Amino acid sequence: MKKYLRAASFVVSLLSVSGFTECYKPVTKSQLPEHIKTVAVPAFQNMALRFKIEHRFTEAVMNDLIHRGHGLRVQSEREGADAVIDGVVKNFGFGGVLLDDKGRARIFEVTITAAVTVRDQHDNRVLYDNQNFVFRGEFEFANDPRNFFNEEDPAVMRIARSFAESIVSTLINGFGVKE
Repeated sequence: MKKYLRAASFVVSLLSVSGFTECYKPVTKSQLPEHIKTVAVPAFQNMALRFKIEHRFTEAVMNDLIHRGHGLRVQSEREGADAVIDGVVKNFGFGGVLLDDKGRARIFEVTITAAVTVRDQHDNRVLYDNQNFVFRGEFEFANDPRNFFNEEDPAVMRIARSFAESIVSTLINGFGVKE
């Protein structure tokens, strides 16, 4: 019995030493160039003509950078920043995707299109540019009009958080910039 136990422990230790422990590598530092310590996120532009949507997206990006930015300082002014994230909310649309038995739309889909550019201020070069970020989310209306609560605003906030997570992940995990 001891021989089998020793053999099993030897095989387990051999497998762990042979490289299977390298399957998961947590991200411990940013893939931004070393000189970038401060990131500016000026207010996004609103071409979608939807009330305060640019504010929600700007705030979501700043909050996510603060929480997951690995020590990056975040500010709203361009002056003194090492990198700048410029954003434009280009389009906002929503439409019914599911009808109830009376022909009324019950579930709506919100689609937001945005453009983002990340620029290195010191080298004056574009680190990342995507002019067609598309994010979608859904919200549902209640059957009973007495329980009506407009879910559009929470849906926009969820999409803004998803957008911010995507941008910050791209910054932190790298985006193919050759040094």
